[in-house]
Amino acid sequence: MVNESTEKAERILGIYTKLMNGMIVNKAEEANNYKVNERSIQRDIDDIRNYLDLGIGRDGIINSLIYDRVKKGYRLEQIYKQKFTNPEILAICKILLDSRAFTKKEMTKMIDKLIECCVPKKNQKLVEELIRNEEFHYIEPQHKSMYIEKMWNIGQAIHDNKFIEIDYLRTKDKVIVHRKIKPLAIMFSEYYFYMLAFIDDDEVKKDFDVLNDSFPTIYRIDRIQNIDVTDEYFKIPYSSRFEEGEFRKRIQFMYGGKLRKIQFKYYGFSVEAVLDRLPTAQILDESNGVYTISAEVFGDGVDMWLRSQGDLIKLEK
Repeated sequence: MVNESTEKAERILGIYTKLMNGMIVNKAEEANNYKVNERSIQRDIDDIRNYLDLGIGRDGIINSLIYDRVKKGYRLEQIYKQKFTNPEILAICKILLDSRAFTKKEMTKMIDKLIECCVPKKNQKLVEELIRNEEFHYIEPQHKSMYIEKMWNIGQAIHDNKFIEIDYLRTKDKVIVHRKIKPLAIMFSEYYFYMLAFIDDDEVKKDFDVLNDSFPTIYRIDRIQNIDVTDEYFKIPYSSRFEEGEFRKRIQFMYGGKLRKIQFKYYGFSVEAVLDRLPTAQILDESNGVYTISAEVFGDGVDMWLRSQGDLIKLEK
């Protein structure tokens, strides 16, 4: 004989399954189906609602059990998927802190917001404790610039295909130069955010090492002193569009230069680290633990990385 608790469990599971399948649950109909009164069905619905509330902390998906007055029944509505799991938010905070891309004030503010908005209340203290030491000892970048709003303005100009004019503090001689440019992309690498753009000035371009290059000029956003988003639009043919993903595979340390191929021998123990560092790298040969590797790279930044590897890498001419 089936006892009352078993009947209740089967009833709740049945109602829950209907809700998860997008069906409307009507109290009167369910009461008739299960031969109970409507108060019992209401208690079942309340139990399901409590279970869904607990699920916010478990899987990060926020479901709401609402009463639909038009259809005269309850239905499940997935409002949004906002909450991160504990491992996810911990990973994001660690990556942010390790990036050292922002001032300490900005970093603290962003992490506090992330935890407050994206972590279930009951888990916030645990996440805060796991990152507290690293946050306390956070070292901000030397430039100490706050440029998030500036970066957003650049992003909007990229979206709208608008020319921008900037005053830029040049790295090599600390001279401030004025440029009118077509902004193409924003990228992050080695502690800094960069804007990639085509210069719209033939007089300036004539002094470049690489003329008529299909790759853009690179600007460190924190070095942009002033920025003016103009009302002038530009067009780039679809066939000539800039692809950040392909550029990212070939750029090291965001240094400009020509597109070139390199080949070297690797004598280290972790060839995976080389392949991760140079996404275009291919293993041509392996003999006695020594790898012959080729890669297509853009600019001179790769030379810095090659030198940093010491005797582990020997460049082949």
